[in-house]
Amino acid sequence: MDLRYSDEDKAFRDEVRSFLKEKLPKEFSDKIRKGQELGRENQERWHAILNEQGWLAPNWPASFGGAEWNAVQRHIFEEEAAAANAPRIVPFGLSMLAPVLQKFGSKEQQDYWLPRILSGEDWWCQGYSEPGAGSDLASLKTTAVLNDAGTHYVVNGQKTWTTLGQHANMIFCLVRTNKDVKQQEGISFLLIDMDTPGVEVRPIILLDGTHEVNEVWFTDVEVPVENLVGEQDKGWTYAKYLLTHERTNIAGVGFSQAGLAAVKRVARAEMAGGKPLAQNPHFAARMAQVEIDLMAMATTNLRIISQAAAGSAPGVEASMLKVKGTIIRQEINDLARRAAGAYAMPFASEAVEGSNAGLPDPHDAGPVAAQYFNYRKLSIFGGSNEIQRGIIAKVKMGGGA
Repeated sequence: MDLRYSDEDKAFRDEVRSFLKEKLPKEFSDKIRKGQELGRENQERWHAILNEQGWLAPNWPASFGGAEWNAVQRHIFEEEAAAANAPRIVPFGLSMLAPVLQKFGSKEQQDYWLPRILSGEDWWCQGYSEPGAGSDLASLKTTAVLNDAGTHYVVNGQKTWTTLGQHANMIFCLVRTNKDVKQQEGISFLLIDMDTPGVEVRPIILLDGTHEVNEVWFTDVEVPVENLVGEQDKGWTYAKYLLTHERTNIAGVGFSQAGLAAVKRVARAEMAGGKPLAQNPHFAARMAQVEIDLMAMATTNLRIISQAAAGSAPGVEASMLKVKGTIIRQEINDLARRAAGAYAMPFASEAVEGSNAGLPDPHDAGPVAAQYFNYRKLSIFGGSNEIQRGIIAKVKMGGGA
C-alpha cells in the first residue's frame, strides 16, 4: 500500500483543516483538550455542523446520504480532527447500527431509520452486554417472545454497561428468540424505542462520580415485529458484523496520534533545574516504541477500512486492530501521566497557578490521571482483548494457543 499522499489527498487535507478552523467551536476544542465532558447538547450541535457539511457519515455510501470517502480520506479526517481537538462523534447509530441496516435491513427500515440517524432525531445506544454475558455474549438471557398474533415481540431482561443510555431514545438489542438451539443460533436483533412502557434506565455511577454507563431493564416491553432486523434467530451474524466495525473504531488511530504528539510536547519541554524528559533514555525508548507501533497500526487501519469501503466485513484483522489499538492508547495514557507528573494529580488550580515551569498548563494536565484510569476499559469493551486473542489464534493458527 502506497502511504504517500497524492495531490488530491493533500488538497482534501487542506479542506479539512480549513473546515475545522472555521466551523469547530473553540469552546468544544477547549473542553476536549482539557478532558471535560461535552454534554448532550454540544454533541448534538457538533453532529449538526458535520451533517450540514455532508461529513457526518464518512463511511456511508452516497446512496444512503453518506460522504463515501475512501480509506485515505477517512484516515486524514480522523487524524486532523483529533489534532484539532474535535469531539468524537457518538458511534452507536452512525458507525455501528447503520452498517448493519445498510447490509441486512429491509428497504423500509433503511428509508426510515438512516435519515433519522443523520438528522439527529434518534440517539442510539447499544444493548449487548448483560451481567452474565459480556465477553461470552452468546450466553445472553434477555428474551423476546413473539405474540400469538405475530404483531410484536414481548421483551424481558436486562442489559448493562449501556454507554450514554441516559441520553438515548432508541436502543438496538440482541435478544434470545429460541432457547432450543445452539446459543448463537437463537439470537435476534431488535430495535427498541426507549420510551416504550416497561423500559427502565438505571444509572451506574463510576468511581470518579461521572454518569457514563447504565443498566437498562425490560419488563414486558412490546416491540413491533417490523423492528426485527433481518431474519429471526440470525442476529448473531449481524452482531458479529457490527462488532468488526466497533473494534475498528475503538482502535482510534487519530486520537492516539494526537495523544502521542501531546506527550512529545511535554517531554521535550525544558524543566526547571533539569533536562527535558525526552533525554531520559528509558522514557525516550518507550516513546519511540509506541510511535513505531502506532505507525504500523495506522497502516493496518487503512487496509481494514479499505476492505469495509469495498463492502466486506473485516475479519480477524479487526480483532488484531482492537487489541493493538487499545494497548497503544493505554501506553500513551501512561506516558502522558508520567510526563505531567504532579500536574496530573487533581490539585486545586490555585495551588499550582503559575508554577508549571515548562509543563503544560496545569488546568490541562488535571484530566490526565482520570483519562488513564478511565481508558483501562478499552481492553475490555467491544470484546475483551483476551477473547480477541483467542479469535486470532483460532483463525490464524487453527486453534493453537
